[in-house]
Amino acid sequence: MTSPALTWVAGGSGLIGRELLQQLADTPVLALLRRPLNGLPDSPHRQQAIVELHQLPANLPAPQRVFIALGTTMAQAGSQAAFRAVDFDAVLAVARAARERGATHCGVVSALGADARSGVFYNRVKGEAEAALAGLGFERLVIARPSLLDGERQALGQPHRAGEAWSLRLARPLTPLIPKAWRPIRADRVARALRLALDQPGPAVQVLESGDMQSLGAP
Repeated sequence: MTSPALTWVAGGSGLIGRELLQQLADTPVLALLRRPLNGLPDSPHRQQAIVELHQLPANLPAPQRVFIALGTTMAQAGSQAAFRAVDFDAVLAVARAARERGATHCGVVSALGADARSGVFYNRVKGEAEAALAGLGFERLVIARPSLLDGERQALGQPHRAGEAWSLRLARPLTPLIPKAWRPIRADRVARALRLALDQPGPAVQVLESGDMQSLGAP
């Protein structure tokens, strides 16, 4: 009997990454982290590797698929170069390392409005990352483009995002009136939609827009 295929998850300390780790608790998972992650329910299938994401060690076990939920903000990064180092360089480094080790499937969290030709720096970097990932030759690449994430970052030990918190405070009471494409979306729905899509047959590159994930990711 062959062993179940291994999944890498990069970005497990964030809202969507944490949800992915919980939803994949019954399958072999290697969480790629910059620091140890606490607070998750125990799973005999989950391991953690404390690594430098820009240059992963050569001795990591080979995955069959990889989920990448890395991301920061301009305010947290402090500069465009530091932002790009996370949202482009680290994302691409993890994906390339997985592909070189034989991974055939990749699921990545991007953002609403991602466009490599955008005049908005944030959207442009996200779009450039998507294009670079598409060039790595995965049999299946699923790109999730969520709107504003609805979740409690501080409960995960993440820095407070004042702009996000204020936007959520304003948007939550108006959620039924906001079109699905733009309304805030729960992190568990994004994780579920991304995971289920990657497990299904489909085109080499598939984009999940936020409105689609509101329904696809519903329990």
